[in-house]
Amino acid sequence: MSVQKNIEYILNNHFSPERLVVINESDRHAGHRPAEEGNETHMRVRIVAEGFSGLTRLQRHRVINDALKPAFDAGLHALAIEAAAPGEAVRW
Repeated sequence: MSVQKNIEYILNNHFSPERLVVINESDRHAGHRPAEEGNETHMRVRIVAEGFSGLTRLQRHRVINDALKPAFDAGLHALAIEAAAPGEAVRW
């Protein structure tokens, strides 16, 4: 399973999101050592889930990073997170 698909699987199971997009941005990091290895190392997550209601931005990032610890342990290098609760404005 690709890193991108694995992240989608983990986040779907942890948060049951209304909306989830995982974007592989590894190709944008040419010259950055992990990206040169041909691995999926840089991802962007856009997620809307009820579980984020009442959480601060920092708390949302922490719960997502905690859920994705296995992906980081397997080589994920960077993760951009755009998380929202249902009804909150998003730019995407």
